[in-house]
Amino acid sequence: MFGRQTTGSVVCVSCGYLVGVNDDRCYNCGRRNPGLWGYATAVRRLGSDLGFVPFVMGLCVVMYALTLVGSHGDIGGGSLFGLLSPSTTSLLLFGASGAVPVFLLDRWWTVLSAGWLHGGLLHIFFNLYWVRQLAPAVSDLYGPGRLVIIYTVGGVVGFGLTTLAGAYLQFMPLAALRGATITIGASASIFGLLGALVYYGRRTGSTGTYRMALQYAAIMFVFGLIMPGVDNYAHLGGFVGGYAASQFLDPLTPERINHMVWALVCIVLSVLSIVVSVVHGLMLG
Repeated sequence: MFGRQTTGSVVCVSCGYLVGVNDDRCYNCGRRNPGLWGYATAVRRLGSDLGFVPFVMGLCVVMYALTLVGSHGDIGGGSLFGLLSPSTTSLLLFGASGAVPVFLLDRWWTVLSAGWLHGGLLHIFFNLYWVRQLAPAVSDLYGPGRLVIIYTVGGVVGFGLTTLAGAYLQFMPLAALRGATITIGASASIFGLLGALVYYGRRTGSTGTYRMALQYAAIMFVFGLIMPGVDNYAHLGGFVGGYAASQFLDPLTPERINHMVWALVCIVLSVLSIVVSVVHGLMLG
C-alpha cells in the first residue's frame, strides 16, 4: 500500500492533475514536488483528507475510553446528556482546559489537548458526526494540510477565548455568558471548520457554501445559548479562529508543502499536549 513509485505518472496531491513522478513542480497548480518523492499514490489512498478524519475520530474515541477508565468507577449516568460521562478529575488529568486548569494550575497547553476529550456518550457522538460531515468538505476546498491547521487553530482560539471569559466574566448574570472554568470537546474546532467554509463562500462567491455554513453555525450557536452546559465562547472563538486562519491560508492559492509541514507540527503538538497533561497531572497528584 505504501510502496514507492519511481517511474511514470502520478496524481498531484494538491490539484489532482497528472504529473511526472519526478517532476519538480506541478504544471497546473505550481505545487513543488507534486509526486512526494514517489509516495503521492500511497498518500492519496488515505483519502482527500490524508487520513485526518479517521485520526481525529480514532484519537477522540481512545481518549474517551481512557478518561472513563481513569474515572475509577465515578462515571455519570443519571441523565441522557450525562450518560457515561467521565469524572472531572479524570478529564483534568487528561487535559481539560478552562480558567481553572490554565490560571490556577498553570496548564496553558490544555488549549490544545481539551479538544480531544469528551464529557459523555452523546457529546462524543454528535461532535464526531459533525467532524465527519464538515472536515472532508474543508479538505476538498483547502487541502488536507490546511484542514489540519484550521482545525487546530479553531480549537486553540476557542478554548483560549472561553478560558479568558471564565477567568474574567464570572460576574455575568447568565451562565451562558460567563465562560468556562473547565471545558472540553471538539466543538471549538468544528466551529473553526464552519468559519473556514463561510470564508470560502465569501472569497469565491459561492453563495451556497456561505449560506449553508453560516446557517449551521447560527443554529448551533443559538442551540448552545438555550441548552445548559454548552460552551458558547469556545464555539464563538472557534468560528473566529477558523475564519481568520482561512484568510491567512487563502483557499484560492494552491496548497504548498509548508502547509503539510505545519499540519504535522499541529498534530505532534496536540498529541504532546495530552502526554504533558497526563505526566504533569500525575506529578501533581
